[in-house]
Amino acid sequence: MIINDRVYGKSSITAPVLISLIKSKPLQRLKGIAQYGVPDEYYIYKNYSRFEHSVGVMVLLKKLGATEEEQIAGLLHDVSHTAFSHIVDWVVGSGRTESFQDDKHKDFLNASEVSKILKKYGYSPKKISDYKHFGLLERPLPELCADRIDYSLREFPKDVARSYFLSLIERDGRIVVKDKKSAKIFAMNFLKRQKEHWEGFEAVSRYRIFADVLKISLDKKIITMEDFWREDKFVLKKLENSKDKDIVKILRVLGNKVLSNLPKSKKVSRKKFRYIDPLFIERGKLVRLSDVDKEFVNLIEKAKAKNDKGTTIPKI
Repeated sequence: MIINDRVYGKSSITAPVLISLIKSKPLQRLKGIAQYGVPDEYYIYKNYSRFEHSVGVMVLLKKLGATEEEQIAGLLHDVSHTAFSHIVDWVVGSGRTESFQDDKHKDFLNASEVSKILKKYGYSPKKISDYKHFGLLERPLPELCADRIDYSLREFPKDVARSYFLSLIERDGRIVVKDKKSAKIFAMNFLKRQKEHWEGFEAVSRYRIFADVLKISLDKKIITMEDFWREDKFVLKKLENSKDKDIVKILRVLGNKVLSNLPKSKKVSRKKFRYIDPLFIERGKLVRLSDVDKEFVNLIEKAKAKNDKGTTIPKI
């Protein structure tokens, strides 16, 4: 199987287990799940799919020399996402932690055809679902990990993404950067996406408002929780065809390119704060960016303080 990835270029996948998993229904379903949660029709940026991200994480791990087992874990790490990705966290009450899909991950693997495929090739679904075994795939913030690197690179300018990818190496079971300059470039671009996108007014407002649409739809039994295990379009079609005046009104507002002209409500929303503090190599030793760059530390502190204040959601 040949993968042509827009960040990492061409890769040849030969492992039968990886090919079988990529072709499986649970993985193919991710082609219909928007990475940003809110569908393109109601968002400020054009989405890419959870499938593209999942395959990208696998390819990145492969290029960094990860074991086949860790590549599998990378490919499957988002397979338990519901329709609308992390929007559902704001429906079920885990918005600040965005942990709903992680909480469901183990059970989803065991209940789907993925489990049979893993066992066929001698892999344990239980181990694959436990990220503590895979230090290249997942690490807590603000560390570098393949998951975090991939979703951010897909938002960076193409030349920056490609250049940064080429600066990454594996050392002692973790991902590090070849030099300070590359580490600073990545950290600053990541922080820019945090400020301008992930915690930005438009993104946060659309997250919360779209979550409210889903709550209304659940309360009125227009949709069910089971529907979230389908693709975005399946659920969205139910909303748009409902003819419910409250839902129609909110979707019409979300269809506008900007929401800043709307009156403000009293609802303040705070999203998860993300930043990266990379390790880089200097004179053969690992050095953390924040230990040698006080300007970077100050920028992080200011960005976190701003995020902590939250965003006042528009009134509809």
